[in-house]
Amino acid sequence: MTAPLPTIQYPISPSGHILPNIVHFGRLLRALGIPVTPAQMLDFVAALEIVDLRRREDVQESARAIFVSRHEHLALFDQAFALFWRARPTSQMPRIDLGNLLKKRPNAQEQYRLISRSAAESQPGSEDDEPFVDKLFTATDREVLRHKDFAQMSEYELAQVKEFMQEIPWQPPLRRSHRRRPNGRGDQLDLRRTFRHNLRYGGEALHLARRQRTTKRRRLVVICDISGSMDRYARVLLQFLYGLSHSLDQVEAFVFSTRLTRITRPLQRRSIDEAVEQAAKTVHDWAGGTRIGEAIRAFNYDWGRRVLGQGAVVLVISDGWDRGDPDQLDGEMARLHRSCHRLIWLNPLLGSPTYQPLTRGIQAALPHVDDFLPVHNLVSLEQLAQILAGKAGREHRLPQI
Repeated sequence: MTAPLPTIQYPISPSGHILPNIVHFGRLLRALGIPVTPAQMLDFVAALEIVDLRRREDVQESARAIFVSRHEHLALFDQAFALFWRARPTSQMPRIDLGNLLKKRPNAQEQYRLISRSAAESQPGSEDDEPFVDKLFTATDREVLRHKDFAQMSEYELAQVKEFMQEIPWQPPLRRSHRRRPNGRGDQLDLRRTFRHNLRYGGEALHLARRQRTTKRRRLVVICDISGSMDRYARVLLQFLYGLSHSLDQVEAFVFSTRLTRITRPLQRRSIDEAVEQAAKTVHDWAGGTRIGEAIRAFNYDWGRRVLGQGAVVLVISDGWDRGDPDQLDGEMARLHRSCHRLIWLNPLLGSPTYQPLTRGIQAALPHVDDFLPVHNLVSLEQLAQILAGKAGREHRLPQI
């Protein structure tokens, strides 16, 4: 019979040290590659009010159940827990009033999230390294965040934007399918069903069966630029692609810098963090040069017939900075425009009031583009969703030539 595990002396005092330790522990798990969200940290705080803090194994099992979602992370988590959750002198711990923080429980209107300052803002061991508690965005804060440029956001704001992106309703335009379904008011007579249903009447056509074409959502194809000039927006745009892939049935995603890479399958993972991480590992030319014409040509010849059938909507996301041949881009964009139902160019630089489409790449592409739109903040994504659903006027999406 094995000896019981020794109990750990948790530094519980009127000043409260459990909460800052949870923040530091979450930071350690994220550094080791275990995804930890603020919501999980809140759940762990609630669990510590139920379990016996004097029993190390109970605390460890609670933390494992909350923080670990993949089998390969179990051993790493146990090592991190044994390393971090050990007794240490009180002088080494930051002070925070845990009692006052836990008096007010989170609710639908007001919640607290545990976050910590990044290492770039403070040195380890200094007073600035002390974790703090930040309130979730109010309605006014969210409105400000909707209009803020992705490139100017902090890591915490980008995490909030990731959640807001998943709330955008995506409704691509409809198309008429070749398949017909039974419909009493259909425009075509269904002779087979008519004969079969009237056999009971001796073959007399007393009841006429009709059918009509059904409608389906058009496929969405996204070709995103991840070159060096787009690096400030690339990871946010991958989160945008993840939201599209999980909101719609038929989405094909491609990224390019010096060459084209299909990332449709990596984006199918259930966790957004795992999907973005796996998609980033699939790409071997991240933040490289830009050859838009060659990338569009590779798409047209290798993937066009496979994914553009039945009138797909194509989104090209790029700032237009191109090191390739503008004549090649002009020809390939013309071919792409003929092959799809609608071609939309999304440019993050278009959100600036002083922007003008003067680069060779933009000048070559614009004549073949149906819509030329910004993609620099949440408002621009919401505008795109309205345009795809047919709820926005044409005057807001004319190409600026």
